[in-house]
This record gives sequence, C-alpha cells and structure tokens, in this order.
Amino acid sequence: MFNFKQFSVEDSSSPMKVGTDGVLLGAWCPTKENVSILDIGTGCGVISLMLAQRINNATIKAIDIDKGAIENAKQNFELSKWNNKLTAIECPIQLFSQITSEKFDIIVSNPPFFVESLKSNKNHRNLARHTDSLPFETLIENVNYLIKDDGIFACILPYNEGYRFIDIAKKHNLFCSNIIHIANKPSHTVKRILFVLSKTENYTMESPTLFIRNEDNTYSNEYLQLTKDFYTFI
Repeated sequence: MFNFKQFSVEDSSSPMKVGTDGVLLGAWCPTKENVSILDIGTGCGVISLMLAQRINNATIKAIDIDKGAIENAKQNFELSKWNNKLTAIECPIQLFSQITSEKFDIIVSNPPFFVESLKSNKNHRNLARHTDSLPFETLIENVNYLIKDDGIFACILPYNEGYRFIDIAKKHNLFCSNIIHIANKPSHTVKRILFVLSKTENYTMESPTLFIRNEDNTYSNEYLQLTKDFYTFI
C-alpha cells in the first residue's frame, strides 16, 4: 500500500508498481475543469486518482489489459473520495476504440516502451513494459480517433523512445505542443520526457529540464513544488 495525502494505492496485483514516472505524469499533465479523461494502461490507477484530485467535475475512464491491475484500480477507486467519477475497465485500447462512441478532452498514458530488450519470465510484466501488445503506432492511431479536436494527449516516455513517438505522431497529424525533459540530477543525462500532443501545430520549441534531485541527493525545489499536493513527506 502506497499512501498519498488524499488517497492510498494498492498495487500488489498490478505488474507495474507505483513509480516516479506515473507520479510525474499525474502531477504535470495540463488540466482544465469539467473534462472527460481516458487513462490508457492505468495499472493500479495512480494517474487517474491524481487527476481526480486535481480536477473538479472530471469523469475518468481507466483501461488496462491486465486483470490484476484492474482489480487493484477498482479497489483503489472505490476506496477514494472520487469513486463516483472513476471507472476501471479491463479492455485493450484497440477494442475500447471500437465499442465506445465517446471522445475525450484529455487522454493520458504511461505506455510500454521496451521494443527489443531482454524480457522477464513473467508474461504480465512483459505486457506492461514491452510494446509487443501496444506498438507506438497503434497507440497513436487510437488516441487520434478518441481525442476531441481541441483535446490533448499527455504521455511520459524515455528520451529516445519519446522523440520517436513524437515523430510517428506527427505523421498522424498529432503535434507536440508542450515538452519537458526529466533528469535525476543536474549532472545526469536526461532519461525521460513528458510531452503533450494535440491536433493543433503550435509547439514553442522550449524544452526545459526538471531535475528530480539536487547533487546532494535531496529533492529539488521544482520536484517538490510539482508533487507537494500528493507526497506525504512534503
């Protein structure tokens, strides 16, 4: 059980545990009031819960292909104060796109990103971490179909995979409108990027870097400011 300030998350049955990537996306994703949200590959539901805390009058649907993850997400949603606006669905995005007529204001995803790498002997963890079940192009095509004309797609990926994702998305007329680099410390290389895609081409080309920690291993002021509404130690 992982305790945040306003909710707790059980992730024992989910192949992907609560981690910094999900927290970064949930805290950083641009928001507005009265929106419909789709969380693709929700895992235990932490990103959806963070967005439920941040946004008034949001309706959030969270999907995942892993049964254990959805069991955790449903439990976490039901025990939260926002249980009336959170729904967890066991379903691949490819099928979800076919069975829903809804379009979304905000779509978020912390997607699988390993393309050609050594896999573990745990199949459910492989599905959560590798692109075999959800190639980037497939994800992009479904996001493009499900997003409103003025909607946004927010995502976190490793640096190289993230820019490859952005290049593929551009071919499908989804354009990067916001991006931030993530590095562990100022002396370290950038490991992740947070970015937003939309159907409007208005990227400013600014790519600031957020450092999670200072050189003395304490958390940076920027990271503390971003996550202060969630982490109990702040």
